[in-house]
Amino acid sequence: MADVDAAAVRDCLAAIWLEKPETARRLRQRINAVIDWAVAKGYRTSGLALPVIDKALPKQRAKPKHHAALPYAELPVFTRKLREFESMGRLALEAVILTAARSGEVRLMTWGELDLDAATWTVPAERMKAGREHVVPLSPQAVALFERMKVHRREYTDLVFPGQKRGKPLSDMTLTKALRDMGQSVTAHGFRSTFRDWVAEQTNWPSDLAEAALAHVVSDKTVAAYQRGTMLEKRRELMAAWANYCDGARGGNVVRLANA
Repeated sequence: MADVDAAAVRDCLAAIWLEKPETARRLRQRINAVIDWAVAKGYRTSGLALPVIDKALPKQRAKPKHHAALPYAELPVFTRKLREFESMGRLALEAVILTAARSGEVRLMTWGELDLDAATWTVPAERMKAGREHVVPLSPQAVALFERMKVHRREYTDLVFPGQKRGKPLSDMTLTKALRDMGQSVTAHGFRSTFRDWVAEQTNWPSDLAEAALAHVVSDKTVAAYQRGTMLEKRRELMAAWANYCDGARGGNVVRLANA
């Protein structure tokens, strides 16, 4: 134990540091724990110089964590089961799906942001990840959903999806519970990926249009174009086609020519 030095540990870790990063990190922790034990028992006079070892190892690339998503082919059946009975969690989850919005944006939605006559939902900049206002064109199915939500409206809050605690929004765990009750291990956020995969694999809608629908960061010029006039109407067509697909309606996944 006394002859184990930083160079030996570095060489041991380097062999798997990039190929098996998680295993390498766990091995690093265990080696350090053993060395610390040896110091405590008097078998060594000092511990390992971990900062020195870390600097000698190549930098690991963190793997992106993706939210578990439902395959779009399963969505029509899922949507039908989701609507078998109403709960606040299921209603909010349906809104997440139909708008392709982030769950937090839906949970904090207020009635003042909705214009059901114009079929739009305007999310203020302070609630958007990109830090700018986002206008969501609402499909007929989404408008119908929010019309149904009027019976759940409470006089003490402007929240469309109020939580159980007075004045508080619905919690993210409520949406997760709705999914788990349906036997699903996916996440509410994952439906944005479901939407994006459907656009990419089942339609010829322009990629920029799909990115604008998801409020992803694209060029300011592109965002401005997709937020106004005819471009907003093209997004409306896209969201209507998506809602029809969710319903399992015939023609809901018809490929649309990008320049049509």
